Order: sequence, then structure tokens, then C-alpha cells
Amino acid sequence: MREYLLVLLIAAGVTYVTASLARRLALRFNAVALVRDRDVHTTPIPYFGGAAMLAGVTAALVVATSLPWLGGFELVQRDAWAVLWSSAVICGVGLLDDMFELGAAAKLSGQVLAAGIVVLNGVKFYWIPLPDRIIALDDVAAIAVAVFVILFCVNAINLVDGLDGLAAGVVGIGASAFFVYAFLLSAEQELVRATTSSLLTVALVGLCLGFLPHNIHKARMFMGDSGSMLLGFLFATSMISLTGQLDPSRLNPSGGALLSSFLPLVLPVAVMALPFIDVVTAYVRRTLAGGLWYQADKQHLHHRMLDLGHSHARAVVLLWLWSAVIAFGVVMVGITDSWWSVALMVVGLVLAAWLTFGRRMREASHG
Repeated sequence: MREYLLVLLIAAGVTYVTASLARRLALRFNAVALVRDRDVHTTPIPYFGGAAMLAGVTAALVVATSLPWLGGFELVQRDAWAVLWSSAVICGVGLLDDMFELGAAAKLSGQVLAAGIVVLNGVKFYWIPLPDRIIALDDVAAIAVAVFVILFCVNAINLVDGLDGLAAGVVGIGASAFFVYAFLLSAEQELVRATTSSLLTVALVGLCLGFLPHNIHKARMFMGDSGSMLLGFLFATSMISLTGQLDPSRLNPSGGALLSSFLPLVLPVAVMALPFIDVVTAYVRRTLAGGLWYQADKQHLHHRMLDLGHSHARAVVLLWLWSAVIAFGVVMVGITDSWWSVALMVVGLVLAAWLTFGRRMREASHG
């Protein structure tokens, strides 16, 4: 646990320190977020938050692979370097987009390239857990599913990055919940240690913590596509790597509450709940309107929170709350398998709903 804490602190510290340099570089290269009709900021804000995050994750993974415990697993070493090289590719594509506004096809090509690098180096799905059985995947299926998940996560985080601090907070919360799950599987159940997943998620938490001081309302800089795509990529690979370092035979309904076969299937959706909902509803909404799935609009979850009358900061905090209740609630239910954990999750959801919609309901009742 001490090595994980060190990785978190390094990721946070390097990201925080290099963000100021990245901000100055963004201003020098005119990589700024101009004010568009769908945006909520009122003045141009510099990008390049992704460059600071890349520096943070590079420092964290290089140190981690040199540590006595984390560096002692050959599989972790291999996965970490594959993820790192791929992260540089996808962040580089994002930096180009921050400066020159690449087209959708160019960005998608860069995402596929990064996904292909990491998948061909072994970070892919090996099996999929279902309630009654474990499905082993052949190479073609393993690669296809992994690439799809990576592309989905990358674009989901990109879409949810619409308010100051929102994406970094949502990813940090989701990564924290997934780290708890992965760490408990390896440390308490004496399974083959899922250290790549734990390593990547704890580094992700550090990146988000280091970047948030620069990004919370009113933001001094944005993460840009370089940051949102990097966060989505790291999140996806952390989830995918879990299946490569876990014994699927230990995951069965009779194997105990923590090892319930439902949790590995449900948890990735839970920790990505808000981005998942946002990207699916955006696709459906734009398709029904006769547009293309990547055409921007002002109907994302964060736009709807503002339409409900919440301030910028309050909308972000409420969306953080929704993320925390869903992600940690599912982990708690899966770990304890008890009625009180379900009750606590329900209470959390009711509280989040009341804080979100209560004001509009009171206004309607008085209207």
C-alpha cells in the first residue's frame, strides 16, 4: 500500500507542478479554448492540461516499475510500458487537436493507433464474466472488445468534459472506486495480484488530484482533448488489464460476496456511469435528430444541470456526488453483499436526486 501511495503522490505532484509550464506553452502556441455557443466559459482559456498529466503518469509509472514490490512483477512491467507508450500517442493526437482542431476522422485514427499499440502488447480482455459462466475470448474477439472499450471510454470522457473540474473529478472518483475493488481482490483474497489495474487507477487518482487545483471553477486552464482522451484511455486500460491478471476460476457465485461474478461485469459501467449515460444519450439524441454522432450540442448532462438552475460550481459538485454514490455504492454492495449496503446506496441516490431536482420541484409547486 505504501508503494501505491507513493505512486499517487508522484503523479499528483508532477502533474500539479508541470501544469503551470504547460499553461504557458499553450498560450505561446495559441492553444486556447475560444468561446463558442455551446461553451459555458466566457473568456479564452489555455489548453495543454493533458501534457501535464502525461508528465505525471510518466513519472509515476517509471518510478513504480523501479520499486521493489510493484517492479517485481514482469507482467506489470510489460503492461506499464505498453500503456505509457500508447498514452504518449493518444496525448500527442490530443495536443495536435488542441492546437489545430483535427477532424473527427483524424482523431479517431489516432485513438485506434493508440488502442492498437497497447492491445497488441497484451493489454486486452481475456475473458468476460457473466452471471452463470465465464466466457473465454479468442485473440480476435479479445482485441476487438478491448479496442471498442478503449474508444468508448476515450470519447465518453471527452464528452463529459464540459464544466470546470467535472471530468477530472468524475474520473478521479471512478478510479478511486475501481482501485478499492482491484486492491481488495489482490490483497485480501490472496488472488494473483491485479497490480496493473491497481497501479493505473491509483496513478489516475493522482493525475486528477494534481490537475484539479488548476481546473476547478474558475479554471485557469483546461485539460483539452489531450487530457480527456488520456484520462479515458488510462481508465479503459486499467479495467481491461484486470482480466489478464485475475484467475477467472475464482470468480463464481459461490466464491463469496467479494468474488461475485456480477461485480466485474457491473463495476466498469458503474464507475463510468455519468460518461456512459452522456455518450449513449448523445448518440441517440443526435441520431434521432438526423445528425452525426460527433456533432456537438448543448444537451449534455452538465448543460441540463445548468438548465435546472444550478450554478457552475454546484452543478459540478452534484455530478461528483452522483458519480461517488453510484461507483462506491456498487463496490460496497458487491463487497459486503448485505441489505444495509443496498440501503445506504438507495439513501445516497435519493439524496443526490433531491439535491439535483428539489429546487425545480419547489419552484413548480409554487408556480
